[in-house]
Amino acid sequence: MKRSKWIWLVWAVVLLCYVVPYTLLGHVSQWYGSFLFWACAGLVIIALNVFITKDFKEHSDD
Repeated sequence: MKRSKWIWLVWAVVLLCYVVPYTLLGHVSQWYGSFLFWACAGLVIIALNVFITKDFKEHSDD
């Protein structure tokens, strides 16, 4: 899969971070409903970023 498709997946998760708390979790009055979702989404974003950047190489101008 091309790197750009993975980056679109990151943006999809970011979009879900705005949509889900106000729609699916809108009826949950406790703060931890959205917090748990955002914490899990944050871990997914970190994992995706590690996966996307694993092939980056450092280029030296020497």
